[in-house]
Amino acid sequence: MHATVEELEGRVAARLRDARSACVAVSGGVDSSLVLALAVRTLGPGAVVAVTAAAPVMVPGEGEAARLLALRLGAVHVEVAVPLMDEARFVANPRDRCYVCKAMVLDAVRRVAAERGCAVVLDGANLDDLDDERPGMRAADERGVRHPLLEAGLTKRDVRRLARAVGLAAWDAPAQACLASRIPYGERISEAALRRVAEAEQAMRELGFRTCRVRAHGAVARVEVPRDEIGRAGGAAREEIARRLRALGFTYVTVDLDGLRSGSMNELPEAGPCGACPPPDVPGVVP
Repeated sequence: MHATVEELEGRVAARLRDARSACVAVSGGVDSSLVLALAVRTLGPGAVVAVTAAAPVMVPGEGEAARLLALRLGAVHVEVAVPLMDEARFVANPRDRCYVCKAMVLDAVRRVAAERGCAVVLDGANLDDLDDERPGMRAADERGVRHPLLEAGLTKRDVRRLARAVGLAAWDAPAQACLASRIPYGERISEAALRRVAEAEQAMRELGFRTCRVRAHGAVARVEVPRDEIGRAGGAAREEIARRLRALGFTYVTVDLDGLRSGSMNELPEAGPCGACPPPDVPGVVP
């Protein structure tokens, strides 16, 4: 039997009550927005600080959504600049890039927490986040960040149900991820590449694909949409998708027949000696 939304909220609140005050790392997505809302409901708006990272890897618009939510809830909102592009390890885009990014973001959030006297730092990780390769979770755990949704056993479905019940506009917002996740491991990250991906995905949304990813494999744009929308992407909308993405600098545009899935770049083999190329022992691949 599914838990009621009241039971779900009670489980999360029970994990929050032992904190006198909290600093919430909030991106503007549904998970962290729910943690922020429940922290305010449990601890009071004066005991909660919302912190959003400002960096070129963030999906445009999410930072503003986080600010407006904090304003509506009565919590203080702080935006911190995170100089990811000055960090050589991040720009090199190794397989643990997410760890490097998350470590820098959470270090910035922890500094705000220390300055504001917050007892704990919270994030929006939930049970479904354990199903994929997520080095960022290790960075959070190393820094003592609490995961109230995960601790309470909430899945993504539970999160959306509860977010809708507490009146969050983002309850059905498409899942987002750092824009760097659109670039294959081993290929250097640049602000221009991140901007092109953001613009490509905005073009897809303007064409009616609310949930999508545009993975940038050099000159190739690999478009991921939900499986039930692949036919439209490869049919009625095909020419317009190709036109718009080529205008952004892609030479080739392809629709991934496996559809949208989280972490599809993790399907690539480990990088070999040349960085982006696969290792020499991958069958059928000439290094």
